[in-house]
Amino acid sequence: MNNLFNVMAMGILATGFVACANAPKTEEAVEETKTLAIEMEGTDMVKAILNENASLDLNAFKWTREPESCTINGDTIEIVTKQQTDLWQRTYYHFQNDNAPVLQIPTQEQYFSFTVRTDFTESHHRFDQCGVVMYLDSENWLKGSVEYENEEFQHLGSVCTNGGYSDWATTAIPANVKSMWYRLSRRADDFCIECSTDGVNFSQMRVCHMAVATDAIKFGIYACSPEESSFKAVFTDMKVTECMWKAHDGQQPDAE
Repeated sequence: MNNLFNVMAMGILATGFVACANAPKTEEAVEETKTLAIEMEGTDMVKAILNENASLDLNAFKWTREPESCTINGDTIEIVTKQQTDLWQRTYYHFQNDNAPVLQIPTQEQYFSFTVRTDFTESHHRFDQCGVVMYLDSENWLKGSVEYENEEFQHLGSVCTNGGYSDWATTAIPANVKSMWYRLSRRADDFCIECSTDGVNFSQMRVCHMAVATDAIKFGIYACSPEESSFKAVFTDMKVTECMWKAHDGQQPDAE
């Protein structure tokens, strides 16, 4: 497994080290973040966890579109996907898909990390996927997942969507990998997604900027099946911690 992870990490660094360009804020996105900040006042679970070492209440997560079914049992979330659900905007394929089930909590906290383990043993159809997400609105979001391709390989990758255009950075991994940890970290309006096969040693998948993520955001998990299929995705080991993506200690920022 260590050798596998080394191969995966090399591929991610080669193909996934992509920063998304800034995009203008749409009026809809600006109003969405303002409304979210007002609704959250005094109820920020992430701040409570970081300040008081509180536990993560999975029942506080809210749906943006529901899946075929969902069960929360203790610290485990099981999601059964709906057919023909996905997240994608315009680029290359020229279609727009904005109907994937997304389960998130909001926060105004500027520096934190969110970790989750995904198990997708039942994933067997092209494009079946589950992973970590930060969904702000239909045209501004970030996701990381393993996406099934065929019996030989699947895609470990991430998508960053700014201003209604998506990119896709991936690396191929064996199809028999059926579990993956993800860590989503926020430093103000910059974000990092990492992955791990053991939940201990994480490898960077992507660093990106989200133009509209200046205040309140939502983050969590998602699972979808873009074609005529459905599968059960299992999410465990979810936690919020101080930001594990440390401040850069190399070249200093340019002067304003």
